Amino acid sequence: MPRQAGTRACITLLSDFGVRDEYAACLKGVILSLNPQAVLVDLTHEVPPQDIRSGAFVLAGAAAYFPPGTIHLAVVDPGVGTGRRRLARLAAGSRK
Repeated sequence: MPRQAGTRACITLLSDFGVRDEYAACLKGVILSLNPQAVLVDLTHEVPPQDIRSGAFVLAGAAAYFPPGTIHLAVVDPGVGTGRRRLARLAAGSRK
């Protein structure tokens, strides 16, 4: 179910950025610049570098516990610095 206009967006963040530098914080800054009312939830920024399967496992385990309309942003990049496709999916919401 799409989020209703005027409601606060819940956005989960998952990445292989780590937390020893500014990359995860920069990601949050960009999102909040676009939507200052967004609710940001860190799932993890400690996915092993470029390990898509590990990231997918964490996301699959957590996504069902969030309200319908939540945006799940996952950035795990096995091709850093190369041209690559992006993937977006609209999924039906269900809770475990």
